[in-house]
Amino acid sequence: MNIKYSFKILIPLITVIFFLSCKKTKNAAPELTVTQSAIAFTPEGGTQDLSFTCSSDWTISNPVYSWLQLSTASGNSGSAVIQVTTLSENTTGATRSGTLYISASNGQARRVKVTQAPTIYKSYNTSPIAPDMTGMASNAVQLAAKMRTGMGINIGNTMESPNEADWVNSKVTESYIKFIKSLGFNSVRLPCNWVWSHLSNRSKATIDPAWLARVKQVVGWCVANDVYVILNAHGDSGWLENNVNAIKQDSVNAMQKAIWEQIATTMRDFDEHLLFAGANEPAVNNAAEMAILNGYHETFIKAVRSTGGRNSNRVLVVQGPSTDSYKTSDLMTTLPHDPVPNRMMLEVHSYSPSTFNLLIDGDATWGRMAFYWGKGNHSTIEPDRNATFGEEDALIAEYGKMKKFVDQGIPVILGEYASWRRTAANVGKPLPLDLAMHNKSVDYWATFATKTMRANGLMPFWWEIGFTLDRKNNVIKDQALYDAIKEGYK
Repeated sequence: MNIKYSFKILIPLITVIFFLSCKKTKNAAPELTVTQSAIAFTPEGGTQDLSFTCSSDWTISNPVYSWLQLSTASGNSGSAVIQVTTLSENTTGATRSGTLYISASNGQARRVKVTQAPTIYKSYNTSPIAPDMTGMASNAVQLAAKMRTGMGINIGNTMESPNEADWVNSKVTESYIKFIKSLGFNSVRLPCNWVWSHLSNRSKATIDPAWLARVKQVVGWCVANDVYVILNAHGDSGWLENNVNAIKQDSVNAMQKAIWEQIATTMRDFDEHLLFAGANEPAVNNAAEMAILNGYHETFIKAVRSTGGRNSNRVLVVQGPSTDSYKTSDLMTTLPHDPVPNRMMLEVHSYSPSTFNLLIDGDATWGRMAFYWGKGNHSTIEPDRNATFGEEDALIAEYGKMKKFVDQGIPVILGEYASWRRTAANVGKPLPLDLAMHNKSVDYWATFATKTMRANGLMPFWWEIGFTLDRKNNVIKDQALYDAIKEGYK
């Protein structure tokens, strides 16, 4: 090979490569990439990381905020993680905010908004204790397995009414707890009113101590009789469930924190037979509202965990958006954060189809009452009252939406479901003309729904409000419906 000739070729080639390399470096786009545009702190404050990448030196211009501190305010090119710390609890009564300006010498700049929610009510976590694992060995999956050995039922329209039993014929008694246990119900959901009519001091969100003691008594009866009990904050005049929005976010979180610190402290000594559920049916229709709801759930979780003792490891129940299986499947892409792993269950409800199970007093603008449901149960006497949607295939699809959570190790509570036998005593008029077919439909729905829920790994809780069982006399009022529910567990 002619070495001189080879160099004649290589030198121009090296020159071209060097030129292209220099041109690429010269024209490289400046880079300043920030992982988030906002950081939100709870009223108590704390420290969060702000991460970004910059292709040049950078500085952070931090206006003088007496409540905010940065670990550093300048640096060189590359990746950086800055600790942003709130220095105090926000007792101003309103959300406070500030803006951090990240400026790069390459000419780019970014803004990051920092907010801290306000403390509206005083802290009720006045006596936290060390974690206690006594009687709390089961994680969520293990506890669900124990609960699934029996049936689930609500004590509905009772402790969530303005005054206990305003809407039914009896307050809860220990004899009633023993009665439902004898019928095979080993798990109770206890809907409860706290804010609507049981605050002794509304301006301070103080729950009436007598009401806390009464609820504790009922929970105690359940635990003493080996009945698992899910204690919730129910509809409660909608203070939470109708206000999953940015306008009410601060006040709802403040109330959520205040009531659950009180409830959790009062009930702290019960073992794993007691579960807490933070809400009932929070109305959520989109991703933005879902993010706010997860914040409400995290406030609930943090409030319970902060009280310590057995609450440090208690299994907690959070609700899907509108407790709707389809919305939950679509919108609940991440669960609220719990610092304790594997101690969370998820809850949805089902009254499908609504024309058969929710319209009981008359027709609505959006649909006509259906009296007859399911294969072989349509009426030829009153065909205009046959269900036109939401039959077997629809229930299979609806409950199947929740199986993915069960498969991921997240037990799912089907917290409310029911079919209604339309009688003069129950719902008044209009009444079915084909009574035999109507009764067959109601019983069939109860069996089919229960069985399908169970097949998908869900834990059903029948919505009982005095139609199936007589609370006062501890007897079965509707034997056929009770038998239909029980059949669904086989």
